[in-house]
Amino acid sequence: MGEAFGTRGGVEPRPGEIYIEFSHHGTQLRAVAVDAGTGVEVTVFGPASVSRHDLARIAVRKLERRLAGMSAD
Repeated sequence: MGEAFGTRGGVEPRPGEIYIEFSHHGTQLRAVAVDAGTGVEVTVFGPASVSRHDLARIAVRKLERRLAGMSAD
């Protein structure tokens, strides 16, 4: 079962707000980062032993790069 951070129970998202969800898949930990304003999401995987903070940071950086690439188009 996944664990989500950043949800605010149906309240309109603030600009720049990012939701992060973690879930285990065998020996890996998956983190999904979603830009609340656009719905754009990215996924990253790491070993189950990785800290959630580190994996979340990687996911957020990947999301920021994806959003920057979209605005450059």
